[in-house]
Amino acid sequence: MPDPAAQPRQPAPVLLEVAEGVATVTFNRPDAMNSLDVATKEALLAAVREVADDPAVRCVVLTGTGRAFCVGQDLKEHVQLLQSGATDALFRTVDDHYNPIVTTIVGMQKPVVAAVNGVAAGAGASLAFACDLRIVADTAGFNLAFANIALSCDTGSSFTLQRLVGRAKAIELLYFPRTVKADEALKLGLATQVVPAGELTEVVTGLATRLAAGPTVALGALRRSLAFAADHTFVEAVEFESAQMTMTGQTADHAAAVEAFLAKEKPTFEGR
Repeated sequence: MPDPAAQPRQPAPVLLEVAEGVATVTFNRPDAMNSLDVATKEALLAAVREVADDPAVRCVVLTGTGRAFCVGQDLKEHVQLLQSGATDALFRTVDDHYNPIVTTIVGMQKPVVAAVNGVAAGAGASLAFACDLRIVADTAGFNLAFANIALSCDTGSSFTLQRLVGRAKAIELLYFPRTVKADEALKLGLATQVVPAGELTEVVTGLATRLAAGPTVALGALRRSLAFAADHTFVEAVEFESAQMTMTGQTADHAAAVEAFLAKEKPTFEGR
């Protein structure tokens, strides 16, 4: 029997690195186009929960290795589960994995940036849409591929996609899946910025570092306010704004900003 210790270790399917207040969560299955098998989904869920709860993390970047950002569900594993008759386990993954992952991303009290290094398809596109900003390499693109395999959409795309491009375009992209290349993605509002592929890391690092040095509590409140207003009345939205204004007005960062303004200096924020 071979010695288990002598077996080559498989690389982690998700990498997590924290530096200078920025947590980078990286899909790390390049040979599989960063598709999401169960192990990857469990590792991703653990990673996003960790960075959401870490007060030292003031900005989160989601990206991929290799040619893809993430192409969604691992269809090889999907077929194996279908053929084995394990359909309950197969479709339970939405409640067990996809929904908790995307809900954690959307609910973070800090900015989240997608560095879209390659194609983002299916749930991979949905994860990018759940981020605040999408910095897209000029060689990348998005594909809402669900209908091509006779499935409905998941990972929050029914909510996020139409808010980015409008209902008419959202239904078109879902009914007739195709790769929306970077330049069109920018015009539609799927991309925040398109940059040369070779400059993606540099641009995202600069942006994330800037966000991580910002007033984190206030940025989180802005995130919450927009999310709340999306499905509440105007009166409810302004009431929520009032509560968030009161809360952020009591932060150390607000006090520092006022002092810096009076001294005609640039404020330094500590994220509290």
